[in-house]
Amino acid sequence: MWPAVFGTVAGLNSSSTHAAIMRVAPTRATVLLAGESGVGKDLIARAIHFHSPRSGKPFVKINCTALPENLMESELFGYEKGAFTGALATKPGKFEFADTGTVFLDEIGDVPPSIQVKLLRVLQEREIERLGSNKTRHIDVRVLAATNVDLRVALENGTFREDLYYRLNVLPINIPALRERKEDIPFLADHFVKKIATDMAGQAVKISESAMQKLIAYSWPGNVRELENVIERSIVLSSGGTLDASDIKLDTSRARATQAEHFLPDGVSLDDYEKSIIREALRRADGNKSQAARLLGITRNALRYRLSQMGMESAD
Repeated sequence: MWPAVFGTVAGLNSSSTHAAIMRVAPTRATVLLAGESGVGKDLIARAIHFHSPRSGKPFVKINCTALPENLMESELFGYEKGAFTGALATKPGKFEFADTGTVFLDEIGDVPPSIQVKLLRVLQEREIERLGSNKTRHIDVRVLAATNVDLRVALENGTFREDLYYRLNVLPINIPALRERKEDIPFLADHFVKKIATDMAGQAVKISESAMQKLIAYSWPGNVRELENVIERSIVLSSGGTLDASDIKLDTSRARATQAEHFLPDGVSLDDYEKSIIREALRRADGNKSQAARLLGITRNALRYRLSQMGMESAD
């Protein structure tokens, strides 16, 4: 099912995202994909792998959220027989299965600190050790990672290693929400229609112009994942071979709730809004960073970090 969507780079027609993918794909550099949940980070990671020299090699996706912390090390790096109770045989880890190919670490922000150290070694030395073994194994993998949270906040909170962050953030790609790249909707919708129709015993389905306009006009709070769900639901409930506007079953209650949550003034970005709040806190504190940090509910070091990132840091 993938080759069709890879032809348009995971259904992405946005020139900036398309160009970024095509620029990073031929390299072996680590890529960090950032964006809201459901924007298609998985599709883009697969597109990068597909367009890379490793396209014929394994692509191993690891959902870091789905792995319990006590099992994560053995799942990622494998274990030797007898390494722990129940280890009745030697088992290679996911990184070994991906040797010569690509590992995709989804939700990298959920990796516990103990595993972050071992991931750093993979990125720096291309080496792993199975649990219960002191034998070093060299592996050749390209690492792609994805997050739907701001890892800079995790850095400030001390829950994510700074050295690992910079190793992962070699080639960052920020993926806009689907509502911000509506030109992609026709490509994605056509792809999902063909994919789902094929899964349903080859039922021939196409989207009418009015249905496509309805899809484009919607705000898509669930991003690409919601679009796929809507297409599947609409195909299942439709009676003909063409999806009309009346066949498109949208979850408008969720869209209204999401819109109500968007309280930033029009034309003001989150960065601009954050800067204005920090400036106001500094004004009220007469420039005292410690007092301003208390007003903001963060540490003084966290405030200094944000000021430096925003280019607002000044001498004490």
